[in-house]
Amino acid sequence: MRNNNMAEDCIYTAKDFKSDQEVRWCAGCGDHAVLNAVHKVMAEQGFPKENYALVSGIGCSSRFPYYMNTYAFHGIHGRAAAIASGLKVANPDLHVWVVTGDGDSLAIGGNHFIHVVRRNIDLNVILLNNQIYGLTKGQYSPTSLEGQITKTSPYGTIESPFHPGELVIGAQGKFFARSLDNNVKLTIEILHEAANHKGTSIVEVLQNCVIYNDKAYAAITDKETRADRQLFLKHGKPMIFGKDNDKGIVLDGLRLKVVKLGENGINEKDILVHDAHQPNPILHLMLVNMNYPEFPVALGVIRAVKATTYDVKLEDQIEKVKAGSKIHTMNDLLYSGNVWSV
Repeated sequence: MRNNNMAEDCIYTAKDFKSDQEVRWCAGCGDHAVLNAVHKVMAEQGFPKENYALVSGIGCSSRFPYYMNTYAFHGIHGRAAAIASGLKVANPDLHVWVVTGDGDSLAIGGNHFIHVVRRNIDLNVILLNNQIYGLTKGQYSPTSLEGQITKTSPYGTIESPFHPGELVIGAQGKFFARSLDNNVKLTIEILHEAANHKGTSIVEVLQNCVIYNDKAYAAITDKETRADRQLFLKHGKPMIFGKDNDKGIVLDGLRLKVVKLGENGINEKDILVHDAHQPNPILHLMLVNMNYPEFPVALGVIRAVKATTYDVKLEDQIEKVKAGSKIHTMNDLLYSGNVWSV
């Protein structure tokens, strides 16, 4: 019987989820903040530590398993989603988390990534996007900006980058959220919503690599200007942002548009209200593709739509087949079909 929807009121602190291993990320790496957020969220969820499993692939972010006092598996490059899928289907009561990077999941692991999203297996995936390969010393990744100078693009990459949110929605994803590594409070809020969502939840964290791609997101995280360049979405709330909360997003024909409250008769009633639960993904797609300088970057839970998960469908199918089967024991199986005596 499935019971993973019910916490057992275990009393933990974030420290209970920390391993005894030295954290070996670079000083200032955004991964540190995300790790602290994961420890805190797991403690607050209230499930026994033995009910958690964390899977990673290869990359800086994929060192996560060493720093977790839970079941954890450090997989191979790009295969974390496949390993986690098997783990969840084999043991539906586990709370399975995947930690991966933009290179790990969107390059060599791209096929596994889109299909775990399409299948809607009940996994929580944290995608740390620093727009670079950090572990292998600074090659451009699938999310590196066009024109970006790296060790493998000394004259600037000529490739168009993936937008993870666009990819998730295109793969029929039901949950996509976005946070920043330096906004731990927001990350914690999002991870709780992801953990409580039934199905594949993808949380993209815009993460800074201080060594190979420092200040990748400085344009939207600078303290002086970030209020005008970040839009925090809340389901049921108008899309208002800005240092003075005087800017908003409206739908102008078939595209989004930034407006200023008070100008041209614009007031709060004209501003789009965020509906994360809308099955139609068109507005969600527009939101994930907003970017500075024309738009603020959308943060928070952008899409959260209910749908039956792959693992529940599989369990239901197994039960139906068992109920209608004439085979109940090993002997029934051995003596079924064409049999003969020797």
